[in-house]
Amino acid sequence: MIENENPKNELPNEQANLPESQDLNQEITAENAELVEEKHAELTEVEIPAAVIHSKAVETHHSHEEILLVDAEQIDYNEYTKSELIEAMREIIETDAIVSNKNDIEQIKTAFYKLHHNEINEAKTKFVAGGGLEENFVAETDELEPELKQLYKRYKEFKTQQNVHLEEEKDHNLKRKHQIINNIKALTESTESLNDTFKEFHELQKAWHESGMVTQAEANNVYKLYHYAVEQFYDYIKINKELRDLDLRKNLQAKIELCERAEELLLEPAVVTAFKKLQDLHLAWRDIGPVPTEQKEEIWHRFREVTSNINKKHQEYYQELKKSQLTNLQAKVALCEKAEEMISVEITTHKEWDDKSHQLVELQQLWKTIGFAPKKDNNKIYTRFRTACDTFFSNKKEFYSRTKGELDNNLALKTELCLQAESMIDSTDWKKTTDSYIALQKKWKSIGALPRKQSDELWKRFRTACDSFFNNKKVHFDEKDKVQDENLALKKALIDRIQAFIATDNSRDNLEVLKTFQKEWTEIGFVPLKVKEVIQNQYREAINKHFERLNLDRDNRNEVQFRNRINEFAGDRRKTDKLETERDKLIFKIDKLKADIDLWENNIGFFANSKNAQAMIEDVRRKIDDAKSKLETLVSHVKIIDSAAASE
Repeated sequence: MIENENPKNELPNEQANLPESQDLNQEITAENAELVEEKHAELTEVEIPAAVIHSKAVETHHSHEEILLVDAEQIDYNEYTKSELIEAMREIIETDAIVSNKNDIEQIKTAFYKLHHNEINEAKTKFVAGGGLEENFVAETDELEPELKQLYKRYKEFKTQQNVHLEEEKDHNLKRKHQIINNIKALTESTESLNDTFKEFHELQKAWHESGMVTQAEANNVYKLYHYAVEQFYDYIKINKELRDLDLRKNLQAKIELCERAEELLLEPAVVTAFKKLQDLHLAWRDIGPVPTEQKEEIWHRFREVTSNINKKHQEYYQELKKSQLTNLQAKVALCEKAEEMISVEITTHKEWDDKSHQLVELQQLWKTIGFAPKKDNNKIYTRFRTACDTFFSNKKEFYSRTKGELDNNLALKTELCLQAESMIDSTDWKKTTDSYIALQKKWKSIGALPRKQSDELWKRFRTACDSFFNNKKVHFDEKDKVQDENLALKKALIDRIQAFIATDNSRDNLEVLKTFQKEWTEIGFVPLKVKEVIQNQYREAINKHFERLNLDRDNRNEVQFRNRINEFAGDRRKTDKLETERDKLIFKIDKLKADIDLWENNIGFFANSKNAQAMIEDVRRKIDDAKSKLETLVSHVKIIDSAAASE
């Protein structure tokens, strides 16, 4: 079969030169007879492509080709909340991705009702435990269920319409293909010139390639009929050997280009992406006609070889994924054992409950960092871990229901803190009182929980007292503007000294001098607002010229940049509160890093005796080293802020 690749359906020059009066029924020459025999020989081994439906892989059986494609991994929705499940279904429906994600729709529905029934069972158990009769239990209406039902109804309606449309389209395509085959057959009875007949034939070929897919049951038969009609047409017109060879060479070049594109996919880092692109290349290969007989086996062997290599990489990718999932399963089993060990020990004090709760939360955070386990085990191991966690917190709730007296004690302690905070509102000993308020705030955090109905009200009272003092403090320091003119003169003199400073050959000494200038600038204090920006720019320009001449490493450069930014805060009376805000952010980051380091160091102990955990342990140790380095930098920045704040 020889299919036209000329986008304008123009005949090659050799065919265009044939006279229109040529007798199509002329006697077959020896050359044409040989051509007919070759065409009949090729007919017996024609390549029949298999349909590829919805981007799924279908096994194809050709005389020379056999390609196996594998479905991609599915999303596990069993760890989603009900709201997340509804949002996932809505996204699929509203982005018109229903056809390719119909399995996801069903999985989302199943996961939703699994959570729905679990909630009903838990409510029933709680109702019976509270003294109610099971037959009197009435489940509360699930507010999310109607939304799920409506989305699922839309999906079923779309699916029904899509199936009807798809079947109608396939039937239409089949009729169209049969009509094209009949039209090709009719060309053998045409009385038109050979040029016109050949042009019409190529137009029919183009129409065939654009006619769409048919049902799998009809695909093989209709392709055989099409290729047989094409072979009959070529036999009829007895196309000359040169034109036939030209078509075969064009087909060969097209398949060589497909081989090259396939070989490029071997360098594609995303294995799944390369695998999907390979499917498109196979579809393109199917649509290209035959090549010269002497290159037929060679070119197919080349294409098959690269296909085999990409398939092998694809298989190895999923094998490695399975190994990783087994490692994840081992890690999750270790976490389950740790959680189950915690619920097996009797806890009798608030401190023990607090410590164990933090440990369990750490286990839950670590669980989130571990990937999926093998599909057959993933739901089981998650249920096991969740059961242990639920049991722990159920036991904790029962314990605190028996210790209401402790909650009352916490209420008394925090009420006393409110009284102390309110008694210091009018204090003018700013430093000492500030420290006292900070101490009260820390003590507040150290006291345990309160009854819910008093918690918000008491916190608002305490926060109001703290805010009142710090507002008074801010007003006080805003009234210190009378010294700003003196500060302006001092800062101008300092700028003159900076500009006059001559650096030595010792970079370290130069850096210390510049840091001294920075510190002195910070200690001078505020200047009048109308000249603040001008004097600040003069200072920044003078100091930066010296810093730019120094060959600073990354840590020193970061420290200089941070110190300059803090100096700007300290030099602006409208931004003085930002020093405290900046310091609070740093303290929060320091506490977070310390907690992370403690968590990671604790996690190493969990997996010390586990198999296949060495890589995970090394990764955690790298995280610990990076965190400690960041911790040193943050502590240094806090000292810079404290120095700037003290100068005020």
